[in-house]
Amino acid sequence: MQATTLPPRTADLFRQGLERQAGSALLRFGAARQQPADRISWSGDGAAAWLDDARGHLWSVGDAVPAAGLVLRAAHELPDDVREFTGPLGTEALVGRHLAVTDVVEWVFRWTLEEPPVQRAEERVIELDETHHGELLAFLNEHSPAHSTGPGSSGVSLWTGIRDTDGRLVACGALSSLRDSGAPLMASVATDARQRGQGLGAALTAWLTRYAVRRYGFCTLWQLADNSPAERLYNRLGFRNEDPCVSARIAAPGRP
Repeated sequence: MQATTLPPRTADLFRQGLERQAGSALLRFGAARQQPADRISWSGDGAAAWLDDARGHLWSVGDAVPAAGLVLRAAHELPDDVREFTGPLGTEALVGRHLAVTDVVEWVFRWTLEEPPVQRAEERVIELDETHHGELLAFLNEHSPAHSTGPGSSGVSLWTGIRDTDGRLVACGALSSLRDSGAPLMASVATDARQRGQGLGAALTAWLTRYAVRRYGFCTLWQLADNSPAERLYNRLGFRNEDPCVSARIAAPGRP
């Protein structure tokens, strides 16, 4: 395998029309919105990959076999820069035949272009500002310790919440953005465990989706593949389920 001295042109990502195929929404919303000339990317027969060099994260779409080939190629050419990857489901097993792969997580990248049906309790959703960051952080730490986005995180444009009759926060959620493109990404929707079953999570999700669709024309989110309640909710609200993905770290000798 020969290392290249010049990164391929970003246009290579779109030469095969991959962004128009089912299963490539991550390419459409993650890369198609902006195409900086200095982006490092790779293109193969049935797959494309691009590097978020600030994170050392390689994104790939397409069929699993060629996508895995691009992950291996990128890791070979830029071993100090490619530390983790996201690709179509199955990529991790193929890459794992050649490199040590750890921290595997299966995801679904979901998206919608349509406003969802109105949910009960949606009228209770309120916008929260930076004066509520302490309250939001305490709430998330208690009710969703593994939250992906916290108050003050870069890329977050909006925090929302629902309060009970005593003014206590009982649900929250954020509208963030995909790092590479700025596409709207719903994140950290959480509900007080004692209030679950009342439709508060559905109300927040519908409100944030409606807000994003009206402002940006679409909304995206990541769903853990084994989260059945979330899957049922997102199906009901109209989010498409066409992009099963997997993320993992590449464990290199001496790398923390």
